[in-house]
Amino acid sequence: MNKASIADAVHAKLQGTKVQAEEVVEIVISSVVESLKKGDEVSIAGLGIFSTKTRAARQARNPRTGEAISVPAMRVPKFRAAKALKEAVR
Repeated sequence: MNKASIADAVHAKLQGTKVQAEEVVEIVISSVVESLKKGDEVSIAGLGIFSTKTRAARQARNPRTGEAISVPAMRVPKFRAAKALKEAVR
Protein backbone atom coordinates (compact mmCIF):
# COMPACT_ATOMS: atom_id res chain seq x y z
CA MET A 1 0.00 0.00 0.00
CA ASN A 2 1.30 3.46 -0.85
CA LYS A 3 0.15 7.05 -0.46
CA ALA A 4 -2.03 6.91 -3.60
CA SER A 5 -3.87 3.79 -2.41
CA ILE A 6 -4.45 5.38 1.00
CA ALA A 7 -5.91 8.43 -0.78
CA ASP A 8 -8.16 6.09 -2.80
CA ALA A 9 -9.39 4.45 0.41
CA VAL A 10 -10.12 7.88 1.95
CA HIS A 11 -11.90 8.92 -1.25
CA ALA A 12 -14.06 5.76 -1.20
CA LYS A 13 -15.00 6.27 2.44
CA LEU A 14 -15.68 10.03 2.46
CA GLN A 15 -17.22 10.33 -1.03
CA GLY A 16 -15.53 13.69 -1.64
CA THR A 17 -13.37 14.47 -4.62
CA LYS A 18 -10.17 12.55 -5.20
CA VAL A 19 -8.18 15.81 -4.89
CA GLN A 20 -9.66 16.42 -1.44
CA ALA A 21 -8.77 12.88 -0.37
CA GLU A 22 -5.18 13.37 -1.53
CA GLU A 23 -5.01 16.66 0.39
CA VAL A 24 -6.27 14.97 3.57
CA VAL A 25 -3.61 12.26 3.32
CA GLU A 26 -0.91 14.85 2.61
CA ILE A 27 -2.02 16.96 5.61
CA VAL A 28 -1.85 13.94 7.94
CA ILE A 29 1.62 12.95 6.72
CA SER A 30 2.99 16.49 6.82
CA SER A 31 1.56 17.00 10.33
CA VAL A 32 3.37 13.88 11.57
CA VAL A 33 6.63 14.98 9.91
CA GLU A 34 6.42 18.52 11.33
CA SER A 35 5.76 17.21 14.84
CA LEU A 36 8.74 14.87 14.59
CA LYS A 37 10.94 17.74 13.35
CA LYS A 38 10.04 19.66 16.53
CA GLY A 39 10.94 16.63 18.63
CA ASP A 40 7.37 15.82 19.64
CA GLU A 41 5.83 12.34 19.76
CA VAL A 42 2.84 11.50 17.61
CA SER A 43 0.50 8.90 19.09
CA ILE A 44 -2.25 7.40 16.93
CA ALA A 45 -4.58 5.11 18.86
CA GLY A 46 -4.62 1.60 17.47
CA LEU A 47 -1.61 2.26 15.22
CA GLY A 48 1.33 3.27 17.39
CA ILE A 49 3.71 6.02 18.44
CA PHE A 50 6.03 7.91 16.12
CA SER A 51 9.01 9.54 17.85
CA THR A 52 12.61 10.51 17.24
CA LYS A 53 15.74 8.99 18.72
CA THR A 54 19.20 10.53 18.90
CA ARG A 55 21.87 8.29 17.42
CA ALA A 56 25.34 8.96 18.86
CA ALA A 57 28.32 9.92 16.71
CA ARG A 58 30.46 6.92 15.77
CA GLN A 59 33.28 5.65 13.63
CA ALA A 60 32.35 3.47 10.65
CA ARG A 61 34.23 1.79 7.84
CA ASN A 62 33.79 2.29 4.12
CA PRO A 63 33.13 -1.30 2.97
CA ARG A 64 34.77 -0.70 -0.39
CA THR A 65 38.05 0.82 0.79
CA GLY A 66 38.16 -0.10 4.48
CA GLU A 67 38.79 3.56 5.29
CA ALA A 68 37.51 4.79 8.66
CA ILE A 69 34.90 7.54 8.37
CA SER A 70 33.25 9.62 11.04
CA VAL A 71 29.44 9.46 11.18
CA PRO A 72 27.99 12.49 13.01
CA ALA A 73 25.28 12.30 15.67
CA MET A 74 21.79 12.54 14.20
CA ARG A 75 18.14 12.22 14.99
CA VAL A 76 16.31 9.31 13.39
CA PRO A 77 12.59 8.47 13.30
CA LYS A 78 11.32 5.61 15.44
CA PHE A 79 7.99 3.76 15.45
CA ARG A 80 6.52 1.64 18.24
CA ALA A 81 3.51 -0.39 17.19
CA ALA A 82 0.40 -0.34 19.38
CA LYS A 83 -0.81 -3.54 21.00
CA ALA A 84 -3.91 -3.56 18.79
CA LEU A 85 -1.76 -3.39 15.64
CA LYS A 86 0.51 -6.18 16.85
CA GLU A 87 -2.46 -8.42 17.58
CA ALA A 88 -4.14 -7.63 14.24
CA VAL A 89 -1.02 -8.61 12.30
CA ARG A 90 -0.51 -11.95 14.06
